[in-house]
Amino acid sequence: MKKITFGSGCFWCTEAIFKQLKGVNKATSGYMGGKISNPTYREVCSGLTGHAEVVQVEYDPDEIEYEALLKIFWRTHDPTTLNRQGADAGTQYRSAVFYHDKTQKEKAEKVMQSLDESGAFENPIVTEITEASDFYPAEEYHQNYFEKNPDQAYCQAVVRPKVEKFEKAFNEMID
Repeated sequence: MKKITFGSGCFWCTEAIFKQLKGVNKATSGYMGGKISNPTYREVCSGLTGHAEVVQVEYDPDEIEYEALLKIFWRTHDPTTLNRQGADAGTQYRSAVFYHDKTQKEKAEKVMQSLDESGAFENPIVTEITEASDFYPAEEYHQNYFEKNPDQAYCQAVVRPKVEKFEKAFNEMID
């Protein structure tokens, strides 16, 4: 198994997407990229810790390629808005690839450059590509949030439409 860590706004959305993929063994909501140890959700939401809400994806590279994960990452959020995804604003919602080895870094940079040059997005991509640091799993109630709370208002208004759009676009990759 290999790991890659993505920040693409609210981790409830990101986890709900990546956990469905063939070849993904585990998708864990958490925090990365900040300056304190063991942050809480409340601390991260304050914007003062420097952490991003992330999902750490454990995947089998024999079943799903890293480039496919990158493609899904960039197509399932807006990587052109700095520190914002929809109504969620703050550094904790930044677009980020936290790479776990040099190859992941190089491929992420190459794919991002290719997307920018192709005009895939109206505005330039602002995704940060940073070496992975300590990963702190989010509190248990955040894990599998959409699955556990499908009728919650945020899930209905934000998570469900995002998941449905993903399922339509990447149906052949869903387990």
